[in-house]
Order: sequence, then C-alpha cells, then structure tokens
Amino acid sequence: MSELVFFSGTMDCGKSTLALQIVHNRASRGLQAVIFTKDDRAGEGKLSSRLGLVTDAVEAVAGMDLYAHLVALISRGGRADFVVVDEAQFLAPEQIDQLARAVDELDVDVYAFGIATDFRTRLFPGSQRLIELADRIEALQVEALCWCGSRATHNARTVGGQMVVEGAQVVVGDVSQQDETGYEVLCRRHHRRRMTAASAGAAALSPDVLPVPGG
Repeated sequence: MSELVFFSGTMDCGKSTLALQIVHNRASRGLQAVIFTKDDRAGEGKLSSRLGLVTDAVEAVAGMDLYAHLVALISRGGRADFVVVDEAQFLAPEQIDQLARAVDELDVDVYAFGIATDFRTRLFPGSQRLIELADRIEALQVEALCWCGSRATHNARTVGGQMVVEGAQVVVGDVSQQDETGYEVLCRRHHRRRMTAASAGAAALSPDVLPVPGG
C-alpha cells in the first residue's frame, strides 16, 4: 500500500541529498516523480542539496492545492508515480492533508523531508501535521554534529554568529552563512546556553579564562 513518509532531522543532516537519491533511484527504474519544494536555498522551483546537486521542482506556494495539482497533471496524461516534498516544514497544514489525500485516493507514495522544530524549539505547523498524519516517521541516519562534537538535535538562528531567539518563524538561511542571518545546528545543552561556535570561540579567548602566567 502507498504511504506518507516523513523523513525528519536537523539542518545539515542530508535530507535534501536523500530526497534527490530517492528521485534518482526510482527514475532509473522508469518511475516518474513529482517534486514539490518551498523556499529552497537555490531559489524558487528548485530542490538542492549542500553537496551541489540540484533539480527542478514545483514551488508549493501559499494557497496551492497539491492534490488538485496532481489530479490535473494525471488528467492531462502526465505521470505521478510517486511524490517527493522537500522543505515540508514550510507547507501549510492543509497542504499536508492534501498530500495524505493523494496517498489514499491516487495510490502514490509521498516522501516528505523537513525539520521538525524551528529555532525556538517549537514545531513547525507543517511538521506537526506530518507527525499527526504520516504512516511512518523516519529519523535521518546521518547525524549532524554540534560544534562540541555531540549529536546536534536543535536548529539555532544566528546573526553574526550569535544565537537569537526572537523573530519570524521562517527566515530562509543556511548553515554556511556567518556574517548575516544564518543557522547553526547545536546539541540541546548548547542550544539552551545559546552558545554557538562563534560565541564559544570568543569565550575561549576571553582574558577571564586564559591561564595566568606562572600559575
């Protein structure tokens, strides 16, 4: 039977890479994917990974009916053998319902990829609805690491390398950005302490923690 599967993990754990791999593997068997994405780092209508891989996708804009889009495609003679959705956390809850309807009524597998919680450790509405509806929830096996070497479990928003805890829920950025609004993955301990790699480095260089000569 077809399934709605939610692949969840922190930023920088290979979600988009796995999404592209699924598309490649199934395409090599003659299956046709419909790819949805929203607010990808590479721009509108793109699914990209940090490894540099990129493919075209359908931008799931606000108010778009994903189920109706699939029905219209099939009605025109197109194919939708399976569906891949990246950045699924940015979808509206009703769009997740539309994906579940596609699984149940069109008999297609839907593979959704996204992060569960925002920089404040609150569930994204789209991710919450996926958790409520998914047939399976898969944790990504490639573990992102905090700067301390522990397993990263939280996404931190940074400005100039310093963690912030206020602002809009969605601000598109990347883990490679340092001088502007960006993101960093942290373990729970350092997320609670608001200690990023930059602030930890600054603390290590502080005169308050340097050894005293002759001490």
